[in-house]
Amino acid sequence: MGVTLVYTKSMVMNQHVISRFAIYTLAIVMAYFGIRHFLYPYDLVVKVPEFLPGGVVWVYLTGAAFILTAVSFLINLWVRTSAYLLAILLFSFVFTIHLPNYLETADKAYQTMALTNLLKDAALAAFALYIASNARHQRILEETDVKEERREMQINAEPA
Repeated sequence: MGVTLVYTKSMVMNQHVISRFAIYTLAIVMAYFGIRHFLYPYDLVVKVPEFLPGGVVWVYLTGAAFILTAVSFLINLWVRTSAYLLAILLFSFVFTIHLPNYLETADKAYQTMALTNLLKDAALAAFALYIASNARHQRILEETDVKEERREMQINAEPA
């Protein structure tokens, strides 16, 4: 017994508009973070793990990565690759910067800030993974034919 879902063109268009709004919002946030890496590199260099040589170079590379990801999302090219790379970068921050800062400090205010940054980067990385998983042919949520969407919904709704 299969479930048939009615998937109208207006539902597809609404999903597309809402998804694009969310992706554009993330792009603006990432561009902002990227620009801040270039404007205030020496405020951020203290966050670079000691085992990485180069110091401020990593701050600039991170800023460039954030800006390039934002551009990718805004122009809708190489979205899948950009989103996966962004997720990897953000999860690396979670495990190499924020988690050690949270675990190794006795200062409650600094510990709270580290936990906040850990959760922020984990949430942004999760959103980037979601974007990557929905990107088709390196583009996110291309407007597709309603019949194609219905066929996908029916395939997914059929029992195994």
